[in-house]
Amino acid sequence: MQSTFIQYRKFDDPALAENLIALLIANSVTYQSEENKLSFDPSFGAVSETSTEYVVKIAPVDFELVNQLVMAHEEATLDQIEEDHYLHKFTDEELTDILIKPDEWSFTDVILAGRLLKERGAPADAETIKTLKQKHLAELRMPAPSQTNWIIVGYLLAPLGGIISVFIGWHLMSHKNILPNGEYVFRYVERDRQHGRIIFIVGIMFILIITAFRIWREQ
Repeated sequence: MQSTFIQYRKFDDPALAENLIALLIANSVTYQSEENKLSFDPSFGAVSETSTEYVVKIAPVDFELVNQLVMAHEEATLDQIEEDHYLHKFTDEELTDILIKPDEWSFTDVILAGRLLKERGAPADAETIKTLKQKHLAELRMPAPSQTNWIIVGYLLAPLGGIISVFIGWHLMSHKNILPNGEYVFRYVERDRQHGRIIFIVGIMFILIITAFRIWREQ
């Protein structure tokens, strides 16, 4: 059975997406690519030249392999980085934090952080970093705080037409986060997801009722 492809990286620059795709092809890693047209630019509220996202997807089981491939590729070009790179101003603690939370940084930053620590005579302990990475993953698995306000809004808006409630309910019950290791986790706690299901169903019911009522009136 073929694994479901999920987002590995998204780019604003198509050339960056093509570089990653070329690396995947060279190493026989199956992938999918998409171009997502954004309806508006979040910064300016209007369509612009940068309103396209280039998404590269891979199977979750390939996440670690692709991470290693990209890290190796970036390490080969590390000597081309300028001496005034901003990481040179980071403390040892800040550089170590990059190694613990690589999902928040570029691959180049992660590799350079490790090299700088080594050059400073403070190389990161592999076992300690591994343990702290696991702790970071555990933190990322934690669901968001209860969405009480959105739940209330979802219930209140359902009788007004249902469309917004359907969206709120669907988001609460189904939204997931992708962890750096390719793992999917639900964004919200089970209680909120249950409310989401109810809001979704109630919203659909009101849409059907209102639609049926309008059809009846027109007859």
